[in-house]
Formats: sequence, structure tokens, C-alpha cells
Amino acid sequence: MLIDIILQAGRAGIEFSLFVMLPIMIVMLFLMRLMEAHGWLDWIVHKLTPVLKPFGLGGLGIFAALQISFVSFAAPVATLSIMDQRGTSQRQIAATLAMVFAMAQANASFPMMALGLDIGLTLLLSLVGGLIAAAVTWHLIGRSLPDEETPAADKLNHATVSGGKGLLDVINAAGSEAFKIALGAIPIMVLSLVVVGLLQRSGSIAWLTTALTPLLTLLHIDPVLVLPTLTKYLAGGSAMLAVMSELHRAGQVDAALINLSAGWLLSPLDLTGIAVLISAGRRIAAVWKYAALGSLVGMAVRIVGHVLLG
Repeated sequence: MLIDIILQAGRAGIEFSLFVMLPIMIVMLFLMRLMEAHGWLDWIVHKLTPVLKPFGLGGLGIFAALQISFVSFAAPVATLSIMDQRGTSQRQIAATLAMVFAMAQANASFPMMALGLDIGLTLLLSLVGGLIAAAVTWHLIGRSLPDEETPAADKLNHATVSGGKGLLDVINAAGSEAFKIALGAIPIMVLSLVVVGLLQRSGSIAWLTTALTPLLTLLHIDPVLVLPTLTKYLAGGSAMLAVMSELHRAGQVDAALINLSAGWLLSPLDLTGIAVLISAGRRIAAVWKYAALGSLVGMAVRIVGHVLLG
């Protein structure tokens, strides 16, 4: 039984990472790198920083939002690390991290387009939820955090692909980074699917689904969402994506159900996401609880939005 579960998990994880996630990430990263090479990202940061200051966000925070929305849940680690090293205030770090926690990650949201996800609505609600999470953390939950920062803390410091190297270098850089993201997702996805498979074979998920059915029915939520929800919060968005893909292939979920559940299934606020993001630095890890609490408010807004508009 264990060998069968491992083989099935390995097949599902590798197929999804290499044949669904990889091509989509190549395109998304190519667009991001192209904008970066031409200085368009810096221009966006410069123009939007004054607008987003009331939410507790600076230029680096905007870049983190772009990274999670169009690259992957792990991409903001680089920006958070810069914030940690440059002395950005813990209060602003908490607001930025809350925003990231509350937003939909590209490595799950864009592949779910193939399953019927409304990506336009998802990105819009993700941005709204992220801004609300940042504002709540900045003005309320993280209000007691230190607010001192260095003068250079708000300057963007990212690698660029110089125009002299040409379009081919941009494509190669995007492809290399996309391959690392897709390849890096395989181990945690396979291991997580093995755990989920064991829970399924042992009857634990069936028991939990049966126990929760009356409550879910009362809330007009399909019990089939118990499995992807449990998978998401135990194993992360990539593993959830593989489970949703299998359920969609089996005809157990449709586009309407996928859009309905996007508010709580698409975010890095899970065990894997938290572990990866707080690895950005000591000061990031120190404020993650404030950020997580603030992100719950933003996610609640997203959930309501998807239920009403999805």
C-alpha cells in the first residue's frame, strides 16, 4: 500500500510541476524580467509608493506584491531579506508580510486557470485583501512594533538583466528561475501527497469529511473541499493544486467550486508558506504572528468577495 501511495504521489507531483507549473512560470517570469530589464518595475514602484504609504507599505512592499502575484509564493523572500538587512522598521515589515500572507500566489493561481479559475477576479480580490491586511497590521495589530528605519530602507535593490545582453538572456534567466521553482516544488509536493494519501487510505479524511458534513451543509460548502483545504494548510499551495487537479480530472469539482474556494485556498498562509517566508531573516521571523493575524482579515475579505462574485 505504501509503495503504491509513493508512486502515485511521485507521478502526480512530477507531472504537475513539469507539465503545468513550469511552462506557466516561464511565461510569467519572462514578463517580470522583461519589465525589470527595461526599468518598468522601478517606475511602477516610484509612482505607487506615495499612494500605498497609508497602508503601511513602501517601494519594497509593492515589489513583494508583484512578486507573489506574478512569480511565486517564495519570490518575496528576496525582497523581505533586503528589508531585513536594510533596517526597514519591524512595523512596516509586519504590514508587508501580512499583505504577502493574504494574497494569492502565482505558482498556484495561474496554473488553476487551466481548471477554470477566473484569474482577473482573483488578482483583483487578492490585491484588495492584501492592502486591507497591510493596513490592519500597520494601524492596529502591529501598532506597538518599533517604527524606526534607516533612510535607505525604501530603495529598491534588485538584480536586473541589462539591455546589452538582449532578449535571449531575459528568456534564459526566466527559464532558469522557472525551472528552479518547479523543480523545488517537487519534493515537498510529493511528500505532502504521500501524507495526504496515507490519511485517505486510513480513512481519516473520510471520517473528518463525514463529521464536518452537517456544518458544511449548513454553510452551503461542498464537503469535497475538505481534502484540498486540509492538504493546503498541511502541505502548502502546490500540493493543494495537485489535489484539485486530480479532483477536477475526476469530475468532483468544477470551475464554479474552484472560484468559490479560491479565497481560502490561494494564499501562502500555511505551514509551508510560513516556513519559507520567515526564512528571509531574523526580524521577519520576529513579526510573523502579527502579520498572520492581520492577513486573516484580508483573507476574510477575499473569501466574501469570491462567494459573492465568483
